[in-house]
Amino acid sequence: MQQPAEKKQKSDVFRLMGVASTVGINMVVSTFVGFALGYWVLDRYFNSYPWFTLILTALGIIAGFRYLFRIAKRANKDEDSSGQGIQDSSENN
Repeated sequence: MQQPAEKKQKSDVFRLMGVASTVGINMVVSTFVGFALGYWVLDRYFNSYPWFTLILTALGIIAGFRYLFRIAKRANKDEDSSGQGIQDSSENN
């Protein structure tokens, strides 16, 4: 029978795997949405290829990285609050 600490560790691993997969999916989707809006909607409507495509693709990439940094910041805060963060160097000696 598994100990409660082992169950918690396994659930934490699966939770982190889920978060990591959403970051990757979000990066691809936000980039593609920016590209699609720029290329198929605005550039065709205004006949301004490639300007809206470039601008909205860049904004999609920026949105993806913004989400990545938000998730990393939240994970770091969760790690620090649980007491498992980076320990003082004097404790390591």
